[in-house]
Amino acid sequence: MVDDETGARALRFVTSAEIEIEELPWGPHEWLCRPGLTDARELLLVRVRMPPGTGHAFHRHPAMEEIIYVVSGTAEQWVNRESRRLGAGDIAHIPTDMVHGTYNAGDETLVILAILSPAQFDGPALVDVSTDEPWSTLRS
Repeated sequence: MVDDETGARALRFVTSAEIEIEELPWGPHEWLCRPGLTDARELLLVRVRMPPGTGHAFHRHPAMEEIIYVVSGTAEQWVNRESRRLGAGDIAHIPTDMVHGTYNAGDETLVILAILSPAQFDGPALVDVSTDEPWSTLRS
């Protein structure tokens, strides 16, 4: 561990024992890199395990761009109004403030890595638009 500029202890290496887990409706989020865990200022990294039948409904990140990397399973990935099926090794790039959604399109747990930047910003991290048109009816 090293001291960051605030005097807090920050990890340079993160093992499975140090991962910070956040339970969310679309699956547990295993934080591997974020301020407070590491000395990250520009990057966030989270592994999400999305059970069958779940999804992270349409949303946007006003201050962040994102890469979604599929580790295993099948994702129905939306970026704006375009959808693709993604499998292991595939990615989606989501520009800052663009609406997107990730849904488990298979019978097994979908495992993804989400890389977001920057790690520090003003304003909300996420804005849910899943109940707004056209997003509320786009998948039906």
